[in-house]
Amino acid sequence: MNFKRTIVAIFFLFAVLITQTVFAQSNYANVKVDELSDAQILQMIKKAESIGYNEAQLGQMAAAQGMKQDEVEKLKLRVEKVRKQGAAKTVEPDSEAASTGRENSETTDGGSVNNEKKVKDEEVGPKVFGSELFKNGSITFEPNLRIATPKGYIIGPDDKLLIDLTGDNEASYNLVVSPEGVINLQFVGRIAVGGLSIDQATSKIRNAMAKTYPSLRSGRTNLAINLGNIRSIKVTMTGQVTKPGTYTLSSLATVYNALYASGGPSLNGTFRKIQVVRNNKVVSTIDVYDFLLRGIQQNNIRLQDQDVINVPVFEKRVEMQGEVKTAALFEVVAGESLQDLIGFAGGFTTQAYRAKIKTFQNTDKERRIMDVVAADFSTYAPKNGDKFVVEAILDRFQNRVEILGAVFRPGVYELEKGATLKGLIAKADGLAEDAFLNRGYINRLNSDNTQSLISFDVAKIVAGIVQDISLQREDKITISSLFDLRDEYKVSIQGEVRAPGTFEYADYITLGDIIQMAGGFKEGATPNRIEISRRVKNSDSLSKSAITAELFTVNINPQLKLEENDFILKPYDIVTVRNSAGYSTQKQVKLEGEVLYPGLYTITSKDERISDVIKRAGGLTPYAYAEGASLKRPGAEKVNPKDKNAIDNKEEENKKYLNLKRAREAGVKDTVKAEVELKLIQSDLVGISLDQILHKPRSRYDLIVEDGDVIRVPRQLQTVKVTGEVLNPNSIVFLPGKSFKQYVNGAGGFTSSALKRGAYIKYANGSVEAGGKFLFFSNYPKVKPGAEILVPKKAERERMTAQSWIGIGTAVASLGAIIVSLLR
Repeated sequence: MNFKRTIVAIFFLFAVLITQTVFAQSNYANVKVDELSDAQILQMIKKAESIGYNEAQLGQMAAAQGMKQDEVEKLKLRVEKVRKQGAAKTVEPDSEAASTGRENSETTDGGSVNNEKKVKDEEVGPKVFGSELFKNGSITFEPNLRIATPKGYIIGPDDKLLIDLTGDNEASYNLVVSPEGVINLQFVGRIAVGGLSIDQATSKIRNAMAKTYPSLRSGRTNLAINLGNIRSIKVTMTGQVTKPGTYTLSSLATVYNALYASGGPSLNGTFRKIQVVRNNKVVSTIDVYDFLLRGIQQNNIRLQDQDVINVPVFEKRVEMQGEVKTAALFEVVAGESLQDLIGFAGGFTTQAYRAKIKTFQNTDKERRIMDVVAADFSTYAPKNGDKFVVEAILDRFQNRVEILGAVFRPGVYELEKGATLKGLIAKADGLAEDAFLNRGYINRLNSDNTQSLISFDVAKIVAGIVQDISLQREDKITISSLFDLRDEYKVSIQGEVRAPGTFEYADYITLGDIIQMAGGFKEGATPNRIEISRRVKNSDSLSKSAITAELFTVNINPQLKLEENDFILKPYDIVTVRNSAGYSTQKQVKLEGEVLYPGLYTITSKDERISDVIKRAGGLTPYAYAEGASLKRPGAEKVNPKDKNAIDNKEEENKKYLNLKRAREAGVKDTVKAEVELKLIQSDLVGISLDQILHKPRSRYDLIVEDGDVIRVPRQLQTVKVTGEVLNPNSIVFLPGKSFKQYVNGAGGFTSSALKRGAYIKYANGSVEAGGKFLFFSNYPKVKPGAEILVPKKAERERMTAQSWIGIGTAVASLGAIIVSLLR
């Protein structure tokens, strides 16, 4: 017995552990989605996927664990955003470099992996002002090679010089500068030009050639020197750059070209003091902010071979947030103030609170906060690590009052000094005609932000009979309209008028007035026995036979002539105009198919039947198939919606449709049976037996025809259609004596999903008959020509979901607990 108890306890413990693992959930009742990081959102997604939930069901899981509905909606948006960010990170990292043409530059640095990590690290935290300049593919800083040779260009090895003589002497030379910086000129000799500018080299070459070409001195021969090609130079990038190393650039390249090729300063690099080192001396210092803020490339000199560009570590960097046009991390240098920093950020936005700026500073031990007022902006020197926050102005008005209701110009107004209620009404162009003069009220905001209500007599305030009321900030004055304080009076008319409806009530409106407003009588209307129903105000509520409405029956002049005793209406009266007693519109039925004279036939009497109409049509043709004749009865309300005598069967049809819908929701999914019932509801077919009707006219089979009936007599039908869950749905030739099962076998027999007991047969006349079963024998209906056999499909079984298995696990665990408690 103890062994059995041990086994049961182990089983119960195992089940509980599994259940607790599956249901390891957190309490999300107090979770704020805005405070969750992307990593926490991803953790929630993975946790949901581990227990069988997808992303769409994550919100349901969170709601089940107590998360509020508004937070659930935020969670769905965050999940979608995190997924999109994850997809964006799958883009190849080299795609940007390939699109910007950086492969044209060479680098000798082998730390590309570390550099990529640095680039990603820069994207974390606030944006550094100017960091996107050298990472923007649309800004390449490529040098313009199609320009005249710059006069200050320094000649070096491998440069090609084009020397042209024109005038008395004509000659052209294409010379390459040797590694020693020398060119060899025919008839002149060797000339050293390396390290000279174009201007200096032109003067030196002119003096050397003047000995061979004397006309150069007299000016009768002209000399022109240009570069034939642009050589490459080597530039080294050091310090805090994104990709340090040695780069091969054009000899026309400037400092910005080199910075772009190297990716610009790194996270800790300065943008304000970039140095160009030449022959161990700093020859230029670049401040990128000059270009970023003013578009000036100051000190952007042309580089020379073996130049070194050094990017030091920044000295002082501060952060600007809030209501500024460009919020970012900014670098400041000595001598710059908070006012300069505001200029770097593009100035304040229109909603900025400019009186003072909050400053968060770092001390040696902790942080502190201080306010810098507007008067000190130009003198306050930012410190390294300062964080400036520009707040928004308050969403309130210091001098606003508002007047609403029955004045000609309602709205908000300026609160002037000494403003009063009477003055504000005058400023709003006075009271409207419908103003309620007995009472108005002022909603006033107290000093402790609570509300108080002050009532006043509108008429006495305007007339100056009582003391005027002084207004305060945020006062809201309301003067009601007479129409706001009473129900809107209406009168209604219905029945046989051209435009029935509801109309505005007016004093002394008469019955003739409202009939005229409704367009007058229709043709079949009677001016006699017009009924007016009126509300009862003083009914005895304790009486069982209490009157609920007062009725009046009135006769009126058909021509709507004015009469002294014309009936005067009251608010909410309902006027009903009825049809004339003997008035009736023509009603028709339609005959189609195998009758001698098909077409439309007018019903001549209220008891006219199908046999009478067939007789008027000349009877049936020799090829008519009477057993397949059908009657379609859409109803008079569909044929003639304006016919007031028609009985509306729409409610009954809606009931049938709702019953069908409930049946399908209960498990009868996608079956031919349901589709047939739906078609029958929509087709309005009535099963008739025309052969019996013609054999026994005026019998119970001989229906009375109605307006809109369509009687169709087909030709002799020769096939039987088999559809639904059979192997080969088709039409089969009708043979007398052939059974229902034989026709199904002719279509290949039932499929594996066929619901045999639900098989239907639909006859040509529109009637439907279902199969039955007696003991173990199936009883199928008789097959007639033109019939359609329909075999429905079995209802689909729902598969077990993860939630269902979890429910089973919970039930097993509970059962184990019960067994343990019983064995104890």
